[in-house]
Amino acid sequence: MELSEAKKTIEDMQQEIATFGRSLDLDALNERIAEDEAQMGQSDFWNDGQKAQQVIEQTNQLKDKRDNFLRLQDGVENLQVTLSLLQEESDPEMQSEFDQELVDMTKLLEQYRLEQLLDEPYDQNNAIVEIHPGAGGTESQDWGAMLLRMYTRWAGQHNFQIETADYEVGDEAGIKSVTLLINGHNAYGYLRSEKGVHRLVRISPFDAAGRRHTSFASVDVMPELDDNTDIEVNTDDLRVDVFRSSGAGGQHINKTSSAVRITHLPTGIVVSSQAQRSQLQNRQTAMNMLKSKLFQLEEQRKAEKRAQIQGEQMDIGWGSQIRSYVFHPYTLVKDHRTNFETHDGNAVMDGNLDPFIDAYLQWKLSQKNPV
Repeated sequence: MELSEAKKTIEDMQQEIATFGRSLDLDALNERIAEDEAQMGQSDFWNDGQKAQQVIEQTNQLKDKRDNFLRLQDGVENLQVTLSLLQEESDPEMQSEFDQELVDMTKLLEQYRLEQLLDEPYDQNNAIVEIHPGAGGTESQDWGAMLLRMYTRWAGQHNFQIETADYEVGDEAGIKSVTLLINGHNAYGYLRSEKGVHRLVRISPFDAAGRRHTSFASVDVMPELDDNTDIEVNTDDLRVDVFRSSGAGGQHINKTSSAVRITHLPTGIVVSSQAQRSQLQNRQTAMNMLKSKLFQLEEQRKAEKRAQIQGEQMDIGWGSQIRSYVFHPYTLVKDHRTNFETHDGNAVMDGNLDPFIDAYLQWKLSQKNPV
């Protein structure tokens, strides 16, 4: 990049970071961190273990928010210093390092900008992701496995921890269903963009005639809720079954009946967990998943009621097609809500979902604040 162009880029970065700083209120943030740390230093801090853990998590999140901003400030200051040196004297090695640092800083700023859009309740929570192939047998089940790989790759790129809570293998290939627990700060905020039906068009590897096939899979995304969430579950409304783990994620496959399936009789919601080592742990995981589904159901009812009052025609839920992945006769991945698209389908399937997530969050923001 030419130095004059780099200078303009750095100036734009400085202006944007200054804007972030004004909205962040660094002094108030440091004060809150100091208050939490003082509380953590008290002798009776661990008397209430659950409350103590909440304070620790809150403090870590505040520190991350502060440190991420300071990293931006330091990064752009270093770029400014290096640019000044290059303007005084040409140095090919320094120029190469500067170009790479500018690329890295651009990515860091993009990531920070994306995080500022996560302001919905539970955006900071872990995410529960379910993938259910549609009708179509092996074709759709293989498509479900492709989506599983895509989300696993994406989560790994963001240093999120992944657990397979439930896994049902496909008849010949792929999966019949899978439930993932994706643990990390803002996991739900990012992945809520993926809720809906995903459509694949390709030449089938399972069709000897080499014909084009269309497959569908539903992806459901919920925030993982903790015990402090006000979701009441009557134990009399539950049927609990235990069974042997039978797929990826099971720790004691075909050895012990440690897996747990819970059916919520009033709604018919069924959740399963086979990822943990003990039946007790799997029961707790399944209960948290059930609470998340009941929370989601209640939120959907509220949205439907608001739509009726306002006279809106809203497609609520996850039955609508949100994205198409076309690999024949051309390559195109397109989101039908935001109209964002890319011809680099292989990169998307390798986990490059951030442009789609960014476009979705920007689109949701525009829905809240129409021009």
